[in-house]
Amino acid sequence: MDLQHWLGRATEAIQEWGDTFGPYRSHPSLDVADDRFAPVFAEFTDRLKDNYPFFHPHYAGQMLKPPHPAAVVGHLTAMLINPNNHALDGGPATAAMEREAVAQLAAMFGYEAHLGHLTTSGTIANLEALFVARELHPGRGIAHSADAHYTHGRMCHVLDMTSHPVRTDVRGRMDLDALADVLETGDVGTVVVTTGTTGLGAVDPVHEILPLAERHGVRVHVDAAYGGFFTLLAGADGPEGLPPEPWRALARADSIVVDPHKHGLQPYGCGAVLFRDPEVGRFYLHDSPYTYFTSDELHLGEISLECSRAGAAAAALWLTFRLLPPTPDGLGKVLAAGRRAALRWADLIEASDVLELYQHPQLDIVTYFPATDPAALTAIDAASARVLADGMAAPEPVFLSTLKADRAAFAARHPKVTTDADGARILRSVLMKPESEDHVEDLHERVERLVEHPVGRQESAR
Repeated sequence: MDLQHWLGRATEAIQEWGDTFGPYRSHPSLDVADDRFAPVFAEFTDRLKDNYPFFHPHYAGQMLKPPHPAAVVGHLTAMLINPNNHALDGGPATAAMEREAVAQLAAMFGYEAHLGHLTTSGTIANLEALFVARELHPGRGIAHSADAHYTHGRMCHVLDMTSHPVRTDVRGRMDLDALADVLETGDVGTVVVTTGTTGLGAVDPVHEILPLAERHGVRVHVDAAYGGFFTLLAGADGPEGLPPEPWRALARADSIVVDPHKHGLQPYGCGAVLFRDPEVGRFYLHDSPYTYFTSDELHLGEISLECSRAGAAAAALWLTFRLLPPTPDGLGKVLAAGRRAALRWADLIEASDVLELYQHPQLDIVTYFPATDPAALTAIDAASARVLADGMAAPEPVFLSTLKADRAAFAARHPKVTTDADGARILRSVLMKPESEDHVEDLHERVERLVEHPVGRQESAR
């Protein structure tokens, strides 16, 4: 896509539409001359250089990447109108686009009937799911993996619910025996299952948790904010294929959260929450005498805790899904490239003399650490911190991230490592850009050089 061309067409299209309503004069209080704007814009773009190159394959750190050009064009075009998808009165066109895009998300997870909408973040989406959980099981708490996103504990506090962290197994997944013990107490009304933890990318065994929860009369909410789109690789041929059982089971979960602003190629500000039973909409009922008047149809604001929301987010997602739909042959191909990259890097690390794999990647997150002598947590922690800093400072930089692994988790995976500290930082790389597949060998070589030759010695050798 020629982004400059289509951004220009975006402004032309909106201007052409605006002209159909007749001419008017812009108020002089809003006027900004080009010669006044130019130096401010120069300062603005200069300040934006204080960012990491999220777009580049050598950025293999956090869950960050730029949106697809189609999403950029869709977002900007709708933003010029500035619709508000809270009500049909504020965004009739984009509200319809939101419903269509959300229906595609629901179909991706196997939902037939559903109630759902976009949110500004996965945090807000999870808040809504836990709010409904509280209304359905008042006085009962939430069980979630100890490695689940911290938002669940925080949202339980906001909602005045009790949070029950459940220990994880050697692969970072919720431990079924520990979950059974928690459910036996009768204090839990909903289990939060994570398909793609933010630290390790671990996938909880949804298909095994569902019958356990059912036996105890407990609901199941799936936090698929990061990993949800990987359902498109369930049972796929090739190395990128994932075991289908946990993903096929998502259709039986009571609610699901997914973030299109991660693997859905969207700008930030696009999360989503889905409920299998549309009847939960009764918990959102409220009266707004000045908002819902142009249609008897249910407005998005009547099934959401949020009020104002950008219609531009829905427009961007709708346009992207028209080109790269949430199907195995659409977005699935994008995720497959990152998944193959992660598996390839894991193989390279396992064959390395200077790096060790922390655990095998379940999605597209690779965790590893420098081999140290002695093999001890304190040495690994220091070496990981040095590689992270040196990578950003290197003449040819590479951008990684770290993850703190506690003593017990490390010992379970690497019993030969001396546990002389409470834990250690390890290196973590998120390969969510499909371009990573073509650069993973180079990434690996750069990290190996950082381990073997600190930046200071690299520069002196030049």
